[in-house]
Amino acid sequence: MSERTQYAPGPASGAQVEKGGEKWTLILTRELRHPPEKVWQALTDPAQLREWAPFEADGNLSAIGSTVRLTWAGTGNVTETRVTLADEPWALEYQDLRWELDPLGGGTRLTLWHAIDRRFIAWGAAGWHISFDVLDRLLAGEPIGRIAGADVLKFADWRRLVAEYARQFGAEMPG
Repeated sequence: MSERTQYAPGPASGAQVEKGGEKWTLILTRELRHPPEKVWQALTDPAQLREWAPFEADGNLSAIGSTVRLTWAGTGNVTETRVTLADEPWALEYQDLRWELDPLGGGTRLTLWHAIDRRFIAWGAAGWHISFDVLDRLLAGEPIGRIAGADVLKFADWRRLVAEYARQFGAEMPG
């Protein structure tokens, strides 16, 4: 059995939601075993993004003002985005995503803010949860390949994870 077929996401954790006006934000935090510089490369380099992120980028995301086309896995949706913040290796912002990297011992506390439609918050949380798992394995030198779009639906644990986040957010989501 391959690492990918043996992969199962852990329980829903490290996520919260905020509402500011009409805008909803999904906030996810994950502690990674890798230094911020290594995580930064995985967040900005197109080759590494292809291995773990739910999108492909046609250019590097490491410079303010860069314009990059993102192709979202499973949907074929292409969006053009401009990098509005790139403070290597601490903060990155483009489209509806903001990333912060904080040193944590020899590793990194990675926090993602994702402006998202309220209807898709549990799905988004589950998708990013899986993407972060795949990212951690990639950085550890044990890649299992991106699990996004239609691929994510093949995992029995996907529905469990979505349901767990939905229950969590049902009690926590602001009205």
